Amino acid sequence: MRALGLTTVRIGEFAWGRMEPDPGRYEFDWLDRAIETLGAAGMRVVIGTPTATPPKWLIDAHPEILPVDIHTGSVRGFGSRRHYDFSSETYLAEALRITNVLAERYGTNGHVIGWQTDNELCCHDTAMSGSVAARDAFRRCCAERYGTIEALNAAWGNVFWSMEYRSFDEIELPILAVTETSPSHRLAYRRFSSDQVARWHAAMVAAIRVHARDQWVTHNFIPMDMTGVDNFAICEPLDFVSFDSYPLGISDMALARAPAAEIKPFMRTGLPDLTAMYLDQTRGLSKGAFWIMEQQPGPVNWAPHNPMPAPGMVRLWTLQAFAHGAACVSYFRWRQAPFAQEQMHAGLLRPDHEPAEAWPEIAQVAAELEALGSLAEKAPQSAVALIVDIESRYVSDIEKQGAGYRYDQQVYAYYSALRSLGLDVDCIAPGDDLAGYKMVVIPGLAMPDAVALAALEASDALILFGPRSGAKTREFTVPDTLAPGLLRGLVPVRVRAVETLRPDCNGVLIAGNQQFECGTWCELLDVMGGEVLATYETGAAAVVRNGRTTYIGCVTDDAYLRQMFEGLAAQAGLATTALPATLRLRRRGTMMFAFNYAPEPVDAPTPESADFIIGTRSVPAYGVSVWRTG
Repeated sequence: MRALGLTTVRIGEFAWGRMEPDPGRYEFDWLDRAIETLGAAGMRVVIGTPTATPPKWLIDAHPEILPVDIHTGSVRGFGSRRHYDFSSETYLAEALRITNVLAERYGTNGHVIGWQTDNELCCHDTAMSGSVAARDAFRRCCAERYGTIEALNAAWGNVFWSMEYRSFDEIELPILAVTETSPSHRLAYRRFSSDQVARWHAAMVAAIRVHARDQWVTHNFIPMDMTGVDNFAICEPLDFVSFDSYPLGISDMALARAPAAEIKPFMRTGLPDLTAMYLDQTRGLSKGAFWIMEQQPGPVNWAPHNPMPAPGMVRLWTLQAFAHGAACVSYFRWRQAPFAQEQMHAGLLRPDHEPAEAWPEIAQVAAELEALGSLAEKAPQSAVALIVDIESRYVSDIEKQGAGYRYDQQVYAYYSALRSLGLDVDCIAPGDDLAGYKMVVIPGLAMPDAVALAALEASDALILFGPRSGAKTREFTVPDTLAPGLLRGLVPVRVRAVETLRPDCNGVLIAGNQQFECGTWCELLDVMGGEVLATYETGAAAVVRNGRTTYIGCVTDDAYLRQMFEGLAAQAGLATTALPATLRLRRRGTMMFAFNYAPEPVDAPTPESADFIIGTRSVPAYGVSVWRTG
């Protein structure tokens, strides 16, 4: 490890059964030896709490710990991982117990620099449970929120379909019904489930801090749009956020239904903007520097298809993470396991202990990082903010209306269009401080609250809203004044109706003498002020600008988004560069990084006098160039 240039090792996150093989009988000699061996070699150690894998003896003693699948109503059993219910008070007590034991033993160990809580919270669709414990906790939550059952019935519109309750004890979870359940009920359940995860996680962090006062605490998130919860709330008690980066795995899942022509160019590289978006979202969660706790070093085992990374891509992904604000990149795993579920998941070593294909690329990165020493600096604030809103995701999931509309796809489309123009992007939450931003881009803000509205009104940036913004009240009902509800002061339109078309039957968006596509979500707008920038083929308004605010009332194509963002950037005084699909730029401090996802060299848009730290103007196939900008 030292010879390769590694400095930090994470251990222990799945080892509860080895730490406590029988109830109350602890065995830490093996972990003590591992930490001492690593520390003596000059390695820093991160301990993962083992709560993602409660052992068999604990499940046998307390089967109520197991979660209930919300889609089938069956108990999700032992035999894999993440087999616990966030609403189980029994499991909360057991998880706190093992975490306290670990933190007390290693909280002052000089070789241990920090802690990772659990592992990939909410992975495998585990944020929500249909258990009795979840139902009872949800009932208590509803009673606290609404006070009286009459208030709840009114808020949820339960007069519809004769769904009125007589008491909170009658409320069931909104799952396993004949057809769709009340959207207000489902929204309340999603918020409750998110709060349960945040509550559980905060307790774990607090337990560590009792004993580990000079060590930091982080958590390794999966892609933020896969957790189904408020990630900003989960990371609240952390010192910084970490991310598990698997560019090929997540791209293969994202492109599962795409035609071969769209998949093949990025099959061995991953989509350029997808990984970058998750890195920027992680930086936004962390409010600064973050870690990559797991970086893909080769084929994985869990995606529908698991190709080998193209030569050079492990190096590119590593440098990309640092360019987007990472302070550390850790690879998963050191040696490929010859047994169990992940035996096809590559490591830095093969199962026979020989170096795997990524080894020389990591050695190269270790040498290059010395030349890039100023990466210790905090990544500066970007000029463009992209607001990412979990509650808009809830609305998209709960009330689909059109099978072609997904909020997550809107976020990616807007982000990708910005990045294709060479713009750096910060991903932030609704209500965050917008001071210093020149552009604020909002793919959708379905249920804005007073805090989010105040932040937008206080900003002097150019603001762009996507469709479905202001579409619902906080209780998931149509605003009395119609959408965009609370946003009417910024967006002087009224949404009279919505149509959703098949993705293969798109309509036409007309802007000036140009035509673009629209269709999976189209709003019929009454314009009450401002300028119409684009219309549907019928002549009805589709895009409206009012002062510094623009509203796009439809899902449109990449070409229109790029044109729109290019115009806004020029208005905001931001320089743009139209980039090919395989080239992306990212600034960090006084350095500019260029990443080439193509199998042939591509020239980077550099000044004639560019001072290169890595590479040249001609960025090699699957390569990286870095130059100083000042």
